[in-house]
Amino acid sequence: TLTDRLRDRIYGDDPHPYDTLEREVRRRLSPQHTLFEIGCGRTAPLLRHFLGDAERLWGIDLVDFRAEDLPKEIEIHQADAAKTGLEDSSVDLAYSRAVMEHVEDADAVFQEMYRVLRPGGSYVFLTPSLWDYASLISMAIPNRFHPHIVRLTEGRAEEDVFPAHYQCNTRGQTQRLCDSHGLELESLRFLSQYPCYFQFNPVLFLAASAYEKLICTSELFGPLRGWMLAVVTKPKTS
Repeated sequence: TLTDRLRDRIYGDDPHPYDTLEREVRRRLSPQHTLFEIGCGRTAPLLRHFLGDAERLWGIDLVDFRAEDLPKEIEIHQADAAKTGLEDSSVDLAYSRAVMEHVEDADAVFQEMYRVLRPGGSYVFLTPSLWDYASLISMAIPNRFHPHIVRLTEGRAEEDVFPAHYQCNTRGQTQRLCDSHGLELESLRFLSQYPCYFQFNPVLFLAASAYEKLICTSELFGPLRGWMLAVVTKPKTS
């Protein structure tokens, strides 16, 4: 489509935030680690990328799944991020992609991360920034309308769209959650991407792309970008 050609021309080989998340996880991963994905999806597509790179691959999600659709090396359970069902200090590295904006009780999730992470272990998560225009619009629109809107703008199935709560989507929120639950905010940065919500209209896509390029000119505009990538670590001695 015309929008696809515009996207390729404007953004070229710019890394997508999803790729940046995967590189951050891979940079921290060792072959002896237990890797845990929160919100892995029915077929664990991202967790599959790490086959052979970790000793154990675990995942949880709220959706139904079939074990026969998964490689035998991947173990998935239907569970909530605040109640994973994992043993204490059993995870070396955890991560999630576009999950934290959906949790209803971020305090409970951070408390659970402190419990399941081994000392020195990390939780890497990619989530929308609260001050991105898409997040602001999402907060202004009741959750019951979100599935229909996302289906129209992104083509995603309505059953795969979950309510948004935005409890861990700013630096301040993340720092408070860490301070409250004995974790350390190791790093946090804001990432941009092409304006996927405007792919249905080339004119709007061009206008949104100009805005995206503008907010990438200075780190002062960082919170206005679409994504926030945070690394939260459990202290080695606690």
